[in-house]
Amino acid sequence: MTESEGRVTTQATQTQAAQADQATQTGGMRAITVARLYGSGGGEVARRVAKRLGWRLIDHEVIVQVAYELHISEEEAEDLDEHTEGFILRALNSMSLMYPSMVENVPPSPSPATRERLYQNALHRVIELAVEEGQSVIVGRGAGTLLESRRDVLRAFVIAPLEQRVAYVARREGLDEANARKRITLKDNGRRRYVQSQYHLQPDDPVRYDVTINTAILSLDAAAELICHTLAYKAERLAEPESELGPSSGMGLYPGEAEDVAAPEQPADAEQAGGGGTGG
Repeated sequence: MTESEGRVTTQATQTQAAQADQATQTGGMRAITVARLYGSGGGEVARRVAKRLGWRLIDHEVIVQVAYELHISEEEAEDLDEHTEGFILRALNSMSLMYPSMVENVPPSPSPATRERLYQNALHRVIELAVEEGQSVIVGRGAGTLLESRRDVLRAFVIAPLEQRVAYVARREGLDEANARKRITLKDNGRRRYVQSQYHLQPDDPVRYDVTINTAILSLDAAAELICHTLAYKAERLAEPESELGPSSGMGLYPGEAEDVAAPEQPADAEQAGGGGTGG
């Protein structure tokens, strides 16, 4: 074995050991959902989280591919790796068994209403199957909202200031500043409308997420590491009863008696103006 081959083998062994350690720490957690403002790097953060954990990445391309197989996609599916294609086949097989009407007798050009219904059914089934199989990082598509009632899912939201997002999109997509800004507005508005129309909720409500990460200063690697750590922390709380959760868990009374804040003193001229007149 050459020296370079030895280094590659050592790195692979270290990666496998790290992933095994992460699996031990995150036992019981089924999935991570990553919502993001466009241009915040959230999609890339999700990819790095999946790589760190050795989990499957369920991103927009997978959803598009499933919709395409159902003859309802508006865009061509991109090439996917073998690991993802296997998941797609399982998703389609599952949908064939559980929702036969979804994959049989689909007209070549379905109506807009039929297209929307089939797409949403396929989307929800893919997300649900990802959680059932476990070890999935799901990007966007309102997955966090769909899975809101599940404690074994970590919901993350990645944000960044607008100007930094403009710079990110311009660099990543080869756009000038004006067009990058337009693209961000278009994508953010589209994602907001999607969640509002499908779930009647505000996608940027912070209470709906376990962790919100601002990449204004934190690097994408640091953001990924924070999500992995938060996943482990949440895994530790899975077995706790609802009554033991929340900020009041383990907390007692404040030491001493609570004191009211004293009202500010009024100026002398204000006191005279308020009550100095005689009755008439």
